[in-house]
Amino acid sequence: MKFVINRDVFKDAVSFTAKLLPARTTLPILMGVKITATGDRVEFSAFDYEVSSRTSVQADVQDEGSVLILGPMLANIAGSLKTDTVVVEEVDNALVVRAGSWETKLQRMPIEEYPTTPEVTGRTGLVRGAAFAEAIAQVSIAASKEDVTPVITGVQLEANEHELTLIATDRYRVSVKSIEWDGGEAGDALQALVPSRTLAEVGRMFGGAETVEITMSDSEDRQQIAFTAGDKTVTTLLIKGNYPPVRRLFPAETPHYSVVNTAELIEATKRVQLVLDREAALRCTFADNALTLEGSGSDQAASRDSIDIVMNGEDTVLSIKPQFLLDGLGAAHSEFVRIAFTKSENSNKPGPLLISRQTSRDEPASDEFKYLLQPNLLIR
Repeated sequence: MKFVINRDVFKDAVSFTAKLLPARTTLPILMGVKITATGDRVEFSAFDYEVSSRTSVQADVQDEGSVLILGPMLANIAGSLKTDTVVVEEVDNALVVRAGSWETKLQRMPIEEYPTTPEVTGRTGLVRGAAFAEAIAQVSIAASKEDVTPVITGVQLEANEHELTLIATDRYRVSVKSIEWDGGEAGDALQALVPSRTLAEVGRMFGGAETVEITMSDSEDRQQIAFTAGDKTVTTLLIKGNYPPVRRLFPAETPHYSVVNTAELIEATKRVQLVLDREAALRCTFADNALTLEGSGSDQAASRDSIDIVMNGEDTVLSIKPQFLLDGLGAAHSEFVRIAFTKSENSNKPGPLLISRQTSRDEPASDEFKYLLQPNLLIR
C-alpha cells in the first residue's frame, strides 16, 4: 500500500477516526485504526465492538492495500506533520509516514484479527447539524454519570415524521429538547437509547455539518444507530432496556413562575456558591420581584446576593444544588429563563422547578427546551 495525501486531510481523517477509540481495553487490537487504500480514496476506520468511526478521503493511491496501525500513535504523528504533502507507504511489516525530511516507521498490527466495521440499515432521517449539536449539549448534561443503572446513562431519541426529541435524566433532573426532523415517509415513531458519552462526541464532531443523517437499525438482534455527515460516519450500539416515562413528570400548566435574566442569575449563583461545601445547597427566596440567594459553609462562612426578577404568583422559598441550577441555565441558551414552580403531594417538599427559554421578560416561554429540577428539602 502506498498513497500521497494532503497533510490537513490526513490529520483530520486520523483525528476523527481515533477520537472514539476506547481509553482502556483488554484487547490491544481494538486500539488500532484500519487504513484501506482503493481507487482514488483512502478509508480510515476504527471499531471496538460497540462504537465505530469511519471516514473516506481523496488521495493519490499508488498501491492499493490495507493496514492496521495503533491509533493514538498515528494520531500523534498526523498532528505533527511539517509539510503540506505526506507520503504513506507500507514497507515490510511497518507503515512509513514521510513528510519532507521527517520519516516515521510504525509497526503493523494483525489486521486479520480485526473486527469488521458495521453497516447500519433501517429508518433514516435528517437534522441540521448545528441544531442537533446544540440539542445534544443541552440534554446530555442531565444524563447519569453512574453505571449502576445503565438505562439512564443514555439519551433517549424519539422521532416522528417531523420532530426529533432528545431526553435525559439522572433521577434528580430531566432535560428535554425538540428539533426539526425530516423523517421521510410517514411511519411508526422511532426510539433509540444512545450512550450519552458517545452522543456528546457526535455533537462535537458533526456540529459544523449542514445536515446529519441518522439511521436507526431495524435489526432486533444487534440494535445500532448511525450518524453520517458527508464522508464521515459514527455508529454505536444502543443501550438495552426501557427508558423511564419521564415526560409525565412535566406539568400541563405552570401558572406560578418567575422570569429571570439568565446571565445575572448565573453570576449571582457562582458568587454565592464560593462559600458552600461540596454537597451543600443554595437557599433561594423568590419574593417581591427579587430572587435572593443565600449560602453558608464551614467556619461560619456565609454569602448572600439578590437580583431583580418578574414574579407571577406567591412567594416561594426552596433549596437547590447550585451546579444543577447552573447546568440548566447554561443549557437554556437564552437571555431570559422562566422558572416555573410546581406543587408536590408532600406538603414538606416543594415540587420540581421547570426551567424554559424566554426571549424577553414579557414574551411567553418556549416549549422546545425544558429542564425539570427537583429541589432539596426546604431549608428551615
